[in-house]
Amino acid sequence: MDSRDKPGHDDLRKGGSNTLEIPEKLSLMTAPLPDAAPTNWVDRLAPIAARPWLKLGRFDRPVGIWLLMLPGWQAVALAAAMHGAWPDPRLLIEFAIGATLMRAAGCAFNDIVDRDIDAKVARTAARPVASGQISVRQAWGFVATCSLVSLGILVTMGTLAICLGAASLALVAAYPFMKRITWWPQAWLGLTFNWGALLGFAAATGALSPAAGLLYASGVFWTLGYDTIYAVQDLEDDALAGVKSSARRLGASAPQAVTAFYLVAVALALSCGAIAGLGPVFPFIVALYGLHLIWQSWRLRIDDPAAALALFKSNRDAGLVLFMAMMVGSWHAPARLFGLLHG
Repeated sequence: MDSRDKPGHDDLRKGGSNTLEIPEKLSLMTAPLPDAAPTNWVDRLAPIAARPWLKLGRFDRPVGIWLLMLPGWQAVALAAAMHGAWPDPRLLIEFAIGATLMRAAGCAFNDIVDRDIDAKVARTAARPVASGQISVRQAWGFVATCSLVSLGILVTMGTLAICLGAASLALVAAYPFMKRITWWPQAWLGLTFNWGALLGFAAATGALSPAAGLLYASGVFWTLGYDTIYAVQDLEDDALAGVKSSARRLGASAPQAVTAFYLVAVALALSCGAIAGLGPVFPFIVALYGLHLIWQSWRLRIDDPAAALALFKSNRDAGLVLFMAMMVGSWHAPARLFGLLHG
C-alpha cells in the first residue's frame, strides 16, 4: 500500500497545504489521538481550544511523564537510602514538575522535526503539528516556554546538576534524528530519558558515584526494552515511511531481545544496590520488578499492537516498584540488631 493511502496523510490536507478546513480542524481537535486512552482527561475536560496544545505536550498520554520522572525519583531515593534516610519531598516535587515540562518540550520538538514523517503514519497523522492545528512557529514558542520554566527549577539544584541538565540538551536535540540513521533509536532514548538518574543523584548529593552510574545504565536497558515494545505498534507504517527502529531490526525475535534487555536492567539494578550498600529488603523488591518486566516480554506479540501499547504503559508500575525498592533500601534494622546482639 502506498503511504499516501494511509489515514492522516493527503486526506488530512487540502490543496497540499498544512491548513485544514474548519470542520476537519474541529474534528481533529475533539478526537482522541490513537495511542491515547479514549477517556483521557484532555478530551473529556479540557476546553476545545486548549486541546491541541495539551496534545502537543502529550498531556493526554501521561505515561511518558512517569517514564521520564521515575529515573530521577529513583536516584533521589538511592542517594537518601545510602545515608539511611527517606527521599527529600522537595526534590521529588521539583523532578515531577521538571519532567512534566521537559517531556512536553521534548515531544513538541520531536513533532516539529518529524512533522513530515508523522503525516505518513496512521498513529501520528493527527498530531497537532503534522495535521496543521498548530504551526511550527507556535510549536517553537511552546518548546521555549516549557524549557524556560524548567530552567527556573534546574538552577535551584546546584552547580553539578545544572551542568548535567545543560548536557542533556544534546541528547534531546539529537533524538528525533536517530530513527533516520540507526536501527537503535530506542537505545538513544534510553540515554536521554534516564539522564534524570544522574541529575537526581547530583541534585541530592552534589556529586556522582558508581551507584548512580549503575542506576543510569540499568535505566538505559529498561528503556531499550519498553520502547522496543512501543515500536511494535508502528512496524508496518515505519517500514512504509522508511523509519528505523529496534522492533523492525529485531522482527520476530523482538520478544526474546526484550527479555535480554530487561535481564540486564535487573542485573544492573541489583549491582547498584549492592555497591550502594542498600538494606536486605532491596533485592526482594527488585525481584518483583524483574518479574514484572519478564511478564511483559512473555506477553509481547509482534502482531498485536494494541497489547504492545498496554504492556508499554505498564512500565509506569514497574518503575514505581524500583523506586519503592530504593526507598526501602534505607532500612538496615536487621544488621543493626545483629550488631547490638553481638556488641
